[in-house]
Formats: sequence, structure tokens, C-alpha cells
Amino acid sequence: MSTITYLRESRAAERQDEISAYCDELFTIFARSDQRRWGEVYLRGLLSTPGRKTPGAISEQVLGRRTPQPIQQFVNQSTWPAHTLRQRLTEQMCAVAPPRAWALDEVVFPKNGNRSVGVARQFAPTQGRVMNCQLALATSLVHAEGSLPVNWRLLMPRSWDSDEELRDGAHVPPHEQSRPRWRYALDSLDEMLGGWDVPSAPVLADWRFEPDARQLLAGLEDRDLHYLVEVGPQTMLPVRPAALRAAPPAGASPVASVADGLGRHLDRAVLNWRHHHGARSSRSQFLVAQLGRCAAAHPRQPARPRHLVLEWPFGHARPRRYWVTDLSAQRLSETIALAELRHHSAHGCDRLHQDYGLGDFEGRSFPGWHHHVTLVSAARGFHALQQLQSDQGGNRWTGRKSTTTSSSAQEAPAASSPGA
Repeated sequence: MSTITYLRESRAAERQDEISAYCDELFTIFARSDQRRWGEVYLRGLLSTPGRKTPGAISEQVLGRRTPQPIQQFVNQSTWPAHTLRQRLTEQMCAVAPPRAWALDEVVFPKNGNRSVGVARQFAPTQGRVMNCQLALATSLVHAEGSLPVNWRLLMPRSWDSDEELRDGAHVPPHEQSRPRWRYALDSLDEMLGGWDVPSAPVLADWRFEPDARQLLAGLEDRDLHYLVEVGPQTMLPVRPAALRAAPPAGASPVASVADGLGRHLDRAVLNWRHHHGARSSRSQFLVAQLGRCAAAHPRQPARPRHLVLEWPFGHARPRRYWVTDLSAQRLSETIALAELRHHSAHGCDRLHQDYGLGDFEGRSFPGWHHHVTLVSAARGFHALQQLQSDQGGNRWTGRKSTTTSSSAQEAPAASSPGA
């Protein structure tokens, strides 16, 4: 009897636990029953396996026998659509916790060797150094209680664009080429807000290490998306010629120059706010300078003003943080609260590494990488939904209060293939 058949028959007479019910609902997008079963095995392993969550360790934890091959095949070779699973997960989350924002964050995957998809020696901005790694962009649903990375883009290095041996070995689709980071960001948002049943919300982005923010801002404005983008002192911004006495002919200038030219002549607002972790509060000065008006997304809509927000702490010669936003300058306290909320998304990405095996993928293929990160998001989504449902008085899968569920080891005969 195959492992999959064994699991199906052994559970037929048992009451479904919360993980099984969650998987039954989430994995209906899988065309084959064996894929649904292996999806549950993998998700259970991500939730319960101590240490590195490799296929061998997962199979031993969940099935009671070390049988990594069928799990590797399910993740690396099966053809189930990762984007459809992400859509289903995101729509489930939005039904329980509507987004206060969508956040864009860099995620770094340190790697050994050079054969895994997208690996190269490249500069990782958030780490501040050159690393042998994969770089990804995560789009997270940020809600009042936390966040969940729900959509993923693997940033392809230029060295992979013309190396057919690497591309063929990792099964990289022809259209996947190196692109500017702002294109990956807009592509992710287009997929979600253009085709999924999810609400629009302000876009939060960490753009401190990017040399230019103009393309991202223009793209968000073209899509009529409100935004709050944190930038660095050298990030180039579009500035009206009248805004600076010595503005460059192209109408762009580094953020630091804008701050020097405008900040010292503006009124400063003093705000108290509580940090994202809630342990302490801070008090600082903030300034808001208008940079001009956004291009109207639609001809009949008025153009929204674009602002530069500076945090300029007491006694400091220069600002500490910079944001560009099209949100109302009259609601500065709300804007700063939204900026602090972005830390939810960065923390959510870190948790995927720490608790759910995000960096433990054993495989080289482009489809396999997307399958793995999607299932990791789904594993985190189980705990997030469980907590949210518990806070609201029940559980959608069992109709009762949530309880912690651990997977028991299943004695398994010979494993079967999860199918293509």
C-alpha cells in the first residue's frame, strides 16, 4: 500500500484536526488527491519539525520514516500552480483580517554553491554587503495584529540572463530575466490587486537602498495606489524646479539635497508615538514638504500632492528618516503610525526564516523555489488564521476554540510518487 493511500485510509475514520481541515480548504486548487496529501505532509512538517526542515526531516517527523524523495518531487517537480495557492491564502486572510497596507520587503537567502536558481555573488542591500545568495521581494498583507508574506518574486541576477546551462538546469522560464526592483514590485501588486479578490490599501515600501524612486512612484500613481515609501538620503526624487533654488535640469535631486534646501525653512511638528513592538514610545520632530503633484491616474481625477516627510530628531544636524507619500499632510500622526506598521512586515519575513524553514529549501529549480516559499507562507498563515479566529471566538475549520495542534508520526509503508 502506498504512503498516500495509507494516510488517506488511516484518517478516514478519524475526526479531522485543524491542520487537516485547513489543508482540505486551502489545497482544493491541487488537481490530484496525492498532491493534496503531500501538501499536507509538507505543511505539517514546516509547522512541527525541529531544526532544519528538510524533506528527510519532515518525512521522519510526520510519517515516522525517512522518505525524502516523494516530498522532493512534490516540491521540485510537480506542476501545481504556486500563484493560485497564494491567491487562495491571501483571500482567506483578507476575509478575517482586512489589510491596513500592502508592504514590499527584500528577503535574503544565503546559499552555498552557484547552481540553485538565482544564486550569485551580489550586493544584498538590507545586509549591507556582498553575499552569495538569492534575493527575493516579498509582498506582505499587513493587518492590525501583524503581517503575512503572501506574494513572492525571485530577483534574477544579470549573470543568469544569458547562461543557458544554469537556466536549463534550474528550469527558469524564458520570460524570467533580470529586471529593476521596481518592476518586480509593480508586477507583484498588479497580480494581486488586478486579479485577486482582495481590497486595495496603501503600499509601504523600503526603498532606502535604491538609487532612484521615480519609477516606483510613477507606477504606483498610474495605478491609483496610495503609498508611503521610505527612501535613503541619496535616493533620487522628482522635484519641481521651483522647489529647490538649484534644482537639476531633469527635475530630480537626492533626498538629502531636498531636505537641506527645504527642511530648515519649514515648521516642525512634535509627535509622540509607540513603536511597533509596543514596549516603549518615542518623541521626535517631523517636517512635511510638498514636492509637487502626482500625475492624475484618471483624467477626471484631481492630481494628488506628493510630500516628503522627514523625521528630524532634537539636536541632530540632519534628518534620521525620510519618506515620500501621497497621503494627506494634515494627518501626519496617521502617516507616522503607518510607517511604524511597516515593521510588522519585516518581522513577518524574519519569522518565516526563524520558525518555518524559509531558508531550508533543498532544491535548485525555479518552480521548486516558488512552491517552497508559497508553502512556507501557507504554514505561517495557518498559525496567523488560528490566532485571529481564536481572538474572534472560534475556529472556522472546527467550529470551536483553537488549540495547539501537533502532528503525530505516521508509520508509513513504501512511498508513492506525488505526480507531476
